[in-house]
Amino acid sequence: MDAQKEALRRIISTLANKNEELQNFLEAVDHTLTGLQEESCKVMSDLEAELEKLNSALEEKGAELRYIIKEEKQRKEAELQKQLSEGKFALVSCEELLDFANQTLTINTEEEFLAAAKQIKERVTMAPAFRLTTRPAVSDNMSQFTVDFSAERAGLQRLHFLPVPRAPQIDASSCVVRDNTIMVTWRPPGEADSGGDSSSRPIERYELEYRKTDRDSTLRVAGEGSWEKVCDIIEPQVTISGLKFDSRFIAIRVRARNKAAAGEFSEPIAIETTAYNFSFDASTAHAELKVQGDMVTWEPQGVKGHDPRLRGKENKSSSRSATPSPNKTAASRGGRDRFAGESYTVLGDQEMTNGCHYWELRPLADWKSFSVGVAYRGSLGRFDQLGKGTGSWCLHASQWLQSSLAAKHNNRAKTLDWPLPQRIGIYCDYDNGDLLFIDVDRLRLLHAFKTKFSQPLVPAFTVWCGGITIATGLQVPSFMGNFLTTNRSLSSLSP
Repeated sequence: MDAQKEALRRIISTLANKNEELQNFLEAVDHTLTGLQEESCKVMSDLEAELEKLNSALEEKGAELRYIIKEEKQRKEAELQKQLSEGKFALVSCEELLDFANQTLTINTEEEFLAAAKQIKERVTMAPAFRLTTRPAVSDNMSQFTVDFSAERAGLQRLHFLPVPRAPQIDASSCVVRDNTIMVTWRPPGEADSGGDSSSRPIERYELEYRKTDRDSTLRVAGEGSWEKVCDIIEPQVTISGLKFDSRFIAIRVRARNKAAAGEFSEPIAIETTAYNFSFDASTAHAELKVQGDMVTWEPQGVKGHDPRLRGKENKSSSRSATPSPNKTAASRGGRDRFAGESYTVLGDQEMTNGCHYWELRPLADWKSFSVGVAYRGSLGRFDQLGKGTGSWCLHASQWLQSSLAAKHNNRAKTLDWPLPQRIGIYCDYDNGDLLFIDVDRLRLLHAFKTKFSQPLVPAFTVWCGGITIATGLQVPSFMGNFLTTNRSLSSLSP
């Protein structure tokens, strides 16, 4: 029986592997089919665009040549019309003079004959016919405007699709991961990619695709996201910014494109993108805190308990004290228990036990009061507030009645003389006991705690009136190096 079960388990494992392999294959084929349809439409569109450009160029050149021929024709016609007019006038004058000369020959008196002959001589000297050239001013030759497109026709007949560029090669050693950006560098395809074809064109642009994965293998598995695209890259490098590193790796591939053809993608590489990721642990949130993704808001169920006058009356009539009773200490509070009373608190769902961590907080527009920091999960009772005990450290901001900013720990507070920040960076180095709060917009260190952490830490937040959002999946930013090296001597609250 056991042997048969083990054999069945092996068969199930083989089928599971084959099932995953087939899923990957089908997704790859589907992706290729989609790419083929997109590429064929693009190539067809590019072809129509090129033909339109070619037709436009021919029309433009034809209009230019027609204009030149028309101008030359009009110029020559004007010259010939002028000569024609002058010649007709000279002919009429010559005919009149000839008639007058013939009539003079019939004169018998010497005196009249000599006078007429003298007049004819003078008129002949000034006659237009003897000043007019009898050679046309221009020729009828227009052969210099004969157009020969035989070479162009032959070139058009030799038109063919450009050769497909080879795949570039990503230079993994030159890729840089910093401040939640990835700078990717690759080596362009060599000159040999053209295959010696004189009709080839150089690479015009590149296309990069990336997707997040939790495996160092670049093969896509079921459930992982699809490829995201970065198009129209000119240089053989690109910086992908604004990333949230909520996976262990990012797979990247790139391909080259010439005038109209896109080549194959390069072999994908997996770049490690480790960062601190956490979410709000909704099971710990106070009943009047609403958790939605990376946002938490204070939504009171009524004014009772929030109006100081009503709260005072209730406290007198209530048998429950705001001070935690022995059976509600942190040690006995299970993870399923929410914060209660005036502890409008919610914790993060990922512990910190070593290493460096960083996340950011932004208050919403209508905020009145919030606290942000870290705490030992086991040290907070349901009614405990951040910074009141030895197991929590926080930055408290308020603009209720008046603006204030303070660092709190072990029921001690240090007032901070700085405008209320709109973007707070929290840096925790568990091993070295450093907890820093940064005004990210102004790059100012607000406060630094120096201690020795002895238990697992979780991010902790208190919200009253308004709300906050958090940004996780962030690397420790490069600007933290300046604070860590130059602010070690700043005063801080001791545990």
